[in-house]
Formats: sequence, C-alpha cells, structure tokens
Amino acid sequence: MVGRFNVRSGDGDQDWTVWDNAANGNRGSGLTEEAAQKLAADLELQYDVYGPRPADHIRQVDPPVAVEQASQQAGWLDAWIFEQGTWVGRVHGPGGKVSWVPQDELRRAEQV
Repeated sequence: MVGRFNVRSGDGDQDWTVWDNAANGNRGSGLTEEAAQKLAADLELQYDVYGPRPADHIRQVDPPVAVEQASQQAGWLDAWIFEQGTWVGRVHGPGGKVSWVPQDELRRAEQV
C-alpha cells in the first residue's frame, strides 16, 4: 500500500509529522517539511501494509536517473518497490516532493 505514510503539517516550520496509516500512529514529529517528506519516502521503501517489505521487492537506482512522466520532467528516480503485482518508482520532484509512479507511466528523460 504505497501511501501508508503521510506527511502532516503542524503549527510551525518544524512541526511536521509522519503518520503511519497501517499502524494508526505517529512515526516522526517535530520535523521540517523536507525532513518529514524524506522520512515518509524512506519508510515507504522499508514497509508495506503487512510489515517489513521483502528484500526482493526493492530495487535501488544508484545513481538516480532523470525520468519523464506524460512527456514532462517528473524528477529523479532512485528506487523501485514491487506493489500489488507491479513495480512502482520513487520519484523525487521539485521542492523535495516524492511521488510513487507505476513503471508503465515512466520513461528515462532526455539528458537534463
């Protein structure tokens, strides 16, 4: 279940939290928005809805590669997870935002 971890805003700049939807609990608090986004993305790689993600369901991309989605720059792909019968890429976009994009919606970008 990609989307198990959600970033929630608080009252201040360093009051962001990461919420675990499967455990119905907080996995990080008192963070900057950027740190919360990074933590949530890293936790998505590590866990699926049932617990730790099997090692053969994760593929790291090193170095990350530029990818496009629907003919526009999506960001930088740095990992894959196997989710519900298909591979899904972790893409870091502008401003540190992370999105999870199915493999058939991604392609390698022209040199940037």
